[in-house]
Amino acid sequence: DVQLQASGGGLVQSGGSLRLSCIASGFAFSNYGMSWIRQAPGKGFEWVSTTNSGGTGTYYAESAKGRFTISRDDAINTVTLRMNSLGPEDTGVYSCAATRRTIRSRERSDYDYWGQGTQVTVSS
Repeated sequence: DVQLQASGGGLVQSGGSLRLSCIASGFAFSNYGMSWIRQAPGKGFEWVSTTNSGGTGTYYAESAKGRFTISRDDAINTVTLRMNSLGPEDTGVYSCAATRRTIRSRERSDYDYWGQGTQVTVSS
């Protein structure tokens, strides 16, 4: 079975940092672009960041540029999102998703696999 297991969320003060990880299993991870998408309370999904297969290309939403860093380790089927300078606007559930293409989408239907998320709460 395909699994995308996100972890690393929690409660952090404004200005703090968190490191999210997503461990994949059940598919050829190295052949897939990996993305992070978040959902703030009461709002829709927001695409955050994508790394292509091989990790040679990384892409960020404007809200994440300069603060977030996405990386992947194909040896352990893991994609990581390092988040710095967090603010209350970053609060939400962060999910990882996979697709064979390199896309920047918030639409669940655009991804082959979508995992359960991890909660990030930033207090002001």
